[in-house]
Amino acid sequence: MPYAQATGARLYYEETGDGHPIIFVHEFSAYYRHWETQVRWFSRQYRCITFSARGYLPSEVPQNPADYGYQHSVNDIAAVLDHLNIDQAHVVGLSMGVYATLMFGLKYGHRATSLVAAGVGSGSPPGHRAEFIKSSKAIADRWLKDGSQAVAQSSGVSPTRIQLLNKDPRGWSEFVRMLGEHSAEGSAMTMRHYQGGRPSLEDFTAQFRSMLVPTLLVVGDEDDPCLETNLFLKRTIPMSGLWTVPKTGHAVNLEEPGLFNQVVRDFFGQVERGRWRPRDPRAAVG
Repeated sequence: MPYAQATGARLYYEETGDGHPIIFVHEFSAYYRHWETQVRWFSRQYRCITFSARGYLPSEVPQNPADYGYQHSVNDIAAVLDHLNIDQAHVVGLSMGVYATLMFGLKYGHRATSLVAAGVGSGSPPGHRAEFIKSSKAIADRWLKDGSQAVAQSSGVSPTRIQLLNKDPRGWSEFVRMLGEHSAEGSAMTMRHYQGGRPSLEDFTAQFRSMLVPTLLVVGDEDDPCLETNLFLKRTIPMSGLWTVPKTGHAVNLEEPGLFNQVVRDFFGQVERGRWRPRDPRAAVG
């Protein structure tokens, strides 16, 4: 099995296709296989790389809490690219993976051809911080107490996941089944030390204002915890565009794979042709 060595963990990865690289960074409730619909589409023209984050099988599940956290997740993207001798790639992230994707844009902007940030923002608005941190600790405890299968069943009918069940029952069943196969220890560590320990994105306002990486923000209009942050990022990142997907929850790439693939492909094309430009200052009100 192919692994890339990162600090504190070996990361399992897969690559498919040829062309300019795309690296996909998964969400908390997923792992590398949840990008399958995207890989099958984009590998016709691109070199697609997926990997499981630390704590997610078949990557290693470190036992040391110090081996978890958002800083590791950012450097893990670079570690996979380094292992594959890739200097620059499009970086596509979902939810937890978007946090790492945006931080990658700040730290390794010269290595990002573009950023696709889907479903970003849970816990970032100042008014939600305390509850988000408290909830992250409680969810981490539940992973250890009740196990992966029980958590998967309840997560599948949460307010931002029920949309997938309504649209694609077979896809929803696969999502829940895969989530139930996750390492409870790895998920608990990730929830406690990454999700619950990361700063608000608004803490990086000044850095985002200076980030000139072409960025596509994607959010479902029923993904309530993320709507406010996406507006903040649109107003803050000069090279960003915002696509709001109607009647859609958190996992946009699973709920609307055809639309997601088409819009992202068009975005890549604009970036590669030099047509994705900073916002015209005349468009800013006030």
